[in-house]
Amino acid sequence: MSQNELRLTDSNGNGATNTSTAPVSAIPDPEVRPKAKRRQFSADYKRRILQEADACTEHGQLGALLRREGLYSSHLHTWRQEQTRGALAALAPKRRGPKLDPQAEELARLRRENERLQQRLDQAETIIEVQKKLSQLLGVPPALTPKDEVA
Repeated sequence: MSQNELRLTDSNGNGATNTSTAPVSAIPDPEVRPKAKRRQFSADYKRRILQEADACTEHGQLGALLRREGLYSSHLHTWRQEQTRGALAALAPKRRGPKLDPQAEELARLRRENERLQQRLDQAETIIEVQKKLSQLLGVPPALTPKDEVA
């Protein structure tokens, strides 16, 4: 038996050889589960399902609709509550997690901008100091600024 063949035993202990050439490592690890994704429904889909659910009159039609769409009755209950509270706006998907404060965002943005401008100011002052020292070493008189000309 080659390394790529898989040896299986039945319940009697008889060894049966699987002659497939699939490597043994192709068997998925039972401990690793794929990450579940949260389903999101569009407002149009919710509206359409609610209309179909309201049109169900015979016994079993609503259950068949829910099974066909892979939904739970709690979905309908929640969507109906949202619809009565705010019509179309309530049917739109909602962001999960903490709500962001617009003033805090603006404050953080202004602080970052202030820090960036402070660094540029420090750099400009360093350049000016170097230019002054260089002009003193070379004996070149500093350029007159408009403030110096008036005095």
